[in-house]
Amino acid sequence: MFKYTFHWNQALKSLPQMLDGALVTLEVALLSMAIGLGFAILLTLCRSSENRALRGVATGWVEVARNTPALFQIYMAHFGLGSFGIHLSPYVALLAGISFNNAGYLAENFRGALKAIPPTQTRAARSLGLTPLQAFRYVVMPQMLRIAYLPTTNQMVWAILMTSLGVTVGMNTDLAGVTQELNARTFRTFELFAIAAVIYYLIAKTVTLAARLLAARLFRY
Repeated sequence: MFKYTFHWNQALKSLPQMLDGALVTLEVALLSMAIGLGFAILLTLCRSSENRALRGVATGWVEVARNTPALFQIYMAHFGLGSFGIHLSPYVALLAGISFNNAGYLAENFRGALKAIPPTQTRAARSLGLTPLQAFRYVVMPQMLRIAYLPTTNQMVWAILMTSLGVTVGMNTDLAGVTQELNARTFRTFELFAIAAVIYYLIAKTVTLAARLLAARLFRY
């Protein structure tokens, strides 16, 4: 027989602390996307390079990022590097793991976007006197980012959700970590995690809506 008694008032008193954790969650997600975006562009350049070593390193990164669990990548940043004397805090390990994952997925998105851009775009830019790097920066990359915009938005949502894995390495300042600690003190498991789920949902939907509004302004023509 169902005997659980809900205590929403007790759980809602913890809402300010959970909202503070949500800000940390959003911070980690945004930073990981910024770092991942930068590395993804570098990986895209390396994968299109004629240098076999650069292509190999970039391909290896993408393959590992896309074909191993994100939890594994965070564990390697926190526990794996610790075996070699490199000790990262839970925050930095979480950020590093998600950034690594983001870079791999974004690089693959960019590779697909590049294939949608006719090679004549690069040849036309080169005929105007631009160097290969300038042609990529001023002609190819803006088109690539536009094509990959929506997949990049999806990756941002995924990054927000991946931050919850930080509890496995001792992260206790983000939304999942704060919720976990509150649950250990109050034992209001259902109420607290239900509220956390709603907050995650609202963050994800807000990011998606903001991205669509931004796309409507950026890509009107």
